[in-house]
Amino acid sequence: MIRTLAVLLVGWELAAGFAAAQDHILTEAAKVEETTASGANSTTPADKDFHTRLPRYKLEAGDAFDVAFELNPEFDQTVSVQPDGYVSLRAVGDIPVKGQTVPEVTETIRTAYGKILSTPLVSIVLKDFEKPYFVADGQLGHPGKYDLRGDVTLTQAVAMAGGFTEAAKHSKVLLFRRASQGWYPAEIFDVKKMEKTGSLKEDPVLHAGDMLFVPKNTFSKFKAYLPGSSVGAFVPLTLP
Repeated sequence: MIRTLAVLLVGWELAAGFAAAQDHILTEAAKVEETTASGANSTTPADKDFHTRLPRYKLEAGDAFDVAFELNPEFDQTVSVQPDGYVSLRAVGDIPVKGQTVPEVTETIRTAYGKILSTPLVSIVLKDFEKPYFVADGQLGHPGKYDLRGDVTLTQAVAMAGGFTEAAKHSKVLLFRRASQGWYPAEIFDVKKMEKTGSLKEDPVLHAGDMLFVPKNTFSKFKAYLPGSSVGAFVPLTLP
């Protein structure tokens, strides 16, 4: 009996250590988020635009699009973005387009052809491109990569990924979003509070490429170190 109690105590101590470590990580993420929000970190205007509702699609390697000239159809062509981010255009050569939106690419191509044509009228139509997506990971019924069609909020994304598991920590769902270089610090959302208050005012709309992560709750961290399948199994335990 004493040996069993010793095993229990060791298990609880280990679990408490893991729980404290994860809570520390989440707390630090919240501090970074608060610092960023206060303007202490230097960011570009684009970086500050975290909650832009309708961001424009930016071309990536492998995308293909049609280039049409209203007054000069002999230059009409279909091009693909090469791995280095360039496209090869008839009569003007290679130009970089990776990371540009369709309006920006249109202006880039118009400028390039302006060297050999008088006021070229150019239109761009995306033909083949990476469909917007988000990634859901952690304590969810079906974690994975999902197509992002229209406006999808964080709570809707959780539902699409099978909902929370019993081990999920509803109050600290992490949302990671890509910056111009790398990733923004994670934002933490209290879905438990949203559900309790019935208000989704703080429910963010996901952007293409976003990743949400649902950590484990405290009980699930302890459970892994407990002998037996449930805490109920230890209720009758008494000291000799």
